[in-house]
Amino acid sequence: MTATGLQRNALILTGGPFPDSVISRLVDELPARTRETDLVVAADGGALVARRLGLPVDLLVGDLDSADDQSINDAADVRRHPVDKNETDLELALGTALARGIRSVTVVVTLSGRIDHALGNLQIATSNRWGSMQIDLRVDSALGWVVRDSLRITGRVGDTVGLLAIGEPSTGLTTTGLAWPLDDAILEPGTGLGLSNRMTAETAEIRMSSGVLLVLKDHPDRPDYE
Repeated sequence: MTATGLQRNALILTGGPFPDSVISRLVDELPARTRETDLVVAADGGALVARRLGLPVDLLVGDLDSADDQSINDAADVRRHPVDKNETDLELALGTALARGIRSVTVVVTLSGRIDHALGNLQIATSNRWGSMQIDLRVDSALGWVVRDSLRITGRVGDTVGLLAIGEPSTGLTTTGLAWPLDDAILEPGTGLGLSNRMTAETAEIRMSSGVLLVLKDHPDRPDYE
């Protein structure tokens, strides 16, 4: 990891009461990913999550109303913002990544805790403001991707896959490798057409003509929470 020079990949950790079972999985998975990460960003309380994961923080950003003194002192760089502000800490983190020329971001979020924070984080991650960055997510035990054209995912037969149209219809939607394929379909926001699908092969492909999709994948026998 480096906080200087040419940066292309970032890991953003958000705050929240991540269940211990999720932290255990992240401890096994994230350190390998950080070896290919140029910048580890903690969005305020995400610094506490970084400590639980044993990850050093290159940049701590936010109003710091959730980060403690140790987290602030441990971060290589700290950007403090006013508590009364229009942007959330995740927005500030994504905006910083964009300004630094980051092209690929993994955002780690939890659905535990306040529901407005949880849903807001997912909505913010799919915003067109970050359209020049490739964004994937870790949502507790699930993997997620923000898709604007195509996506190829790998997994196990039986993994559950959900497709959510964000903000506007996703058109020309075609999938392969799923139990209920779509062929040049239109997926409207607020409908269940793309939910509760499952993988029938170790790879699945999703293609679309326009719109924004949030794709989520998880394994059905793996609990999200303790």
